[in-house]
Amino acid sequence: MNKFSDESVYSFIEYLQIERNYSDYTINFYKKDIEQFALFMNAQGIKSFSDVEYVDARLFVTELYNKKLARASASRKISCLRSFYKFLLREELVKENPFALVIQPKAGVKIPNFFYEEEMNVLFEACMDSTPLSIRNLALLELLYATGIRVSECANIQLKDLDFDFSTILVKGKGRKERYVPFGSFAFDALQTYIHHGARNELMKGQETHQYLFVNSRGGPLTASGISHILKKVIESASLTGKIHPHMIRHSFATHLLNNGADMRTVQELLGHSHLSSTQVYTHVTKEHLRKTYMNHHPRA
Repeated sequence: MNKFSDESVYSFIEYLQIERNYSDYTINFYKKDIEQFALFMNAQGIKSFSDVEYVDARLFVTELYNKKLARASASRKISCLRSFYKFLLREELVKENPFALVIQPKAGVKIPNFFYEEEMNVLFEACMDSTPLSIRNLALLELLYATGIRVSECANIQLKDLDFDFSTILVKGKGRKERYVPFGSFAFDALQTYIHHGARNELMKGQETHQYLFVNSRGGPLTASGISHILKKVIESASLTGKIHPHMIRHSFATHLLNNGADMRTVQELLGHSHLSSTQVYTHVTKEHLRKTYMNHHPRA
């Protein structure tokens, strides 16, 4: 691409970082989507972003469909390029947004998988051991289920983020947004045991002190991939079957709260969702739960 295009992309990325406060993870996707569109432009002989017309945008989307791209991925790319051109319009670098009228594919509602309460109890029992690793794993599992935080958020928790007086934790979420999330008595006890009864210190093994809450077997900070690996091992040891992944604990947190009467706005705030629509997907789970309960217990069902 020419100098104008390179500067446009750089300015847009800077805008996402500073004004929109997007995470590096999200910005990476934006970069890749724009790079893919730039390759398409080169193939079509289009020299500048300002030369792109609506028909070119439609052709790009058609190519996405021809590649059998998932609807969610295609929708994300269209949304990215629409935002990019909206920024270029604001900066008066283009005269129109060729993606403004491009229709995004409607994604079907994907109902999240979750663990039933009985299955969660099986997971907790799989961590009931006196070894430092088992004590850590129980504290990890209890905190994830008690708060519904993401695995990536859990990896960034430091000791100073815990407030045992109020049973709350400071969570640094997507887009560098911070929120306080409460945790219950089971997580409280498991964390106290892990931190204050020697398990964490034993795992540290005299390593240089750091303040991350969860540590690996070598004493270093536990990464998000490390947490996922541990959870998968716990799930395997519990002999649970079916399509299972660690993020289901977050889904279980939200589903169980709603099943037991929590309001949608509260669950949204606890999960750190920017939009209520992200939380509403869990109502499909609760409606199915209500339907099954009704069918099993109503005498006229």
